Amino acid sequence: MNNTKTTVTEKQLNPLNGGLMLFVIIAGLLASIGAFIFGCGTAASEENVALGVTCIIVSCILVTIFCIMFAGLKVLNPNEALVLTLFGKYYGTISKPGFHFVNPLVTAVNPAAVRAASTTPGQPAPAVNKKISTKTMTLNNEKQKVNDVLGNPIIIGAIVIWRIDNPTKAVFNVENYSKYLSTQCDSIIRNTARLYPYDTMESEGDADEKTLRGSSQEIADIMKNELQERVDDAGLFIEEVRITHLAYSEEIAAAMLQRQQATAIIAARQKIVEGAVSMVKMAIDQLGEEEIVVLDEERKAAMVSNLLVVLCGNKDAQPIVNSGSIY
Repeated sequence: MNNTKTTVTEKQLNPLNGGLMLFVIIAGLLASIGAFIFGCGTAASEENVALGVTCIIVSCILVTIFCIMFAGLKVLNPNEALVLTLFGKYYGTISKPGFHFVNPLVTAVNPAAVRAASTTPGQPAPAVNKKISTKTMTLNNEKQKVNDVLGNPIIIGAIVIWRIDNPTKAVFNVENYSKYLSTQCDSIIRNTARLYPYDTMESEGDADEKTLRGSSQEIADIMKNELQERVDDAGLFIEEVRITHLAYSEEIAAAMLQRQQATAIIAARQKIVEGAVSMVKMAIDQLGEEEIVVLDEERKAAMVSNLLVVLCGNKDAQPIVNSGSIY
């Protein structure tokens, strides 16, 4: 069994001018019809019957040939390509926009072409458009549930901005380049999401560690490079990958929110305590330096306790006037 994959090298065609060939075909048809009329008239006379029959046969053959030649007229718009085969063999690719004429026996190939549904009941569906668009297109990948590197279920979605760079590879190397890109995109998103955590708390891990939430652009660039490697054989070019949706799954979203809130409260309390301690130290130092009041160790401890309660408390302090002594 031969499992070798056939590699097709792209060949750009230089077709004939379609307008000129259309003029030639119409002129040939008119001449053939004239020859047919002349042959009928000549055959009616008894003198040149053989010449008349010959003219009729030749004109019928020419009319058939010129009618077949109409199939060789091709119109291409900007950012379109046409991949052609002749009796099962690759014939060439046309990428230049305009009105062209090619061998009328060639067949356009596009496995990803979709037959449009007929809008009128009982009427046949329109013909399939075999032209390949090389315009920039967008693939909107559906949201999917995956586990990050910590095992937390998350919902992630992305879009891929892409275009066909090599129409010949897109047609012959894969069965359907659109489905191929979609499948590879799903695989890349799942594999990449499993390598990184959704987020890291300040108290956990390395602060410089890449996360899906904090390093979304870097993660998107990694997905773009990996996806480009996967679709090179299909002749596709990935311009950009963007993460459009990222969230914890519903079953753990509430718990992770509480965890984030608790972490934020602890971090805020740490800042408040650090600030309160520095303010208390500054107050005691200034009182001692300016000799406003002389404080022994017991009075300093009482003052520190009161100031920390005031500065670290969640509610406004209720002042109490002490007219006596603490002793």
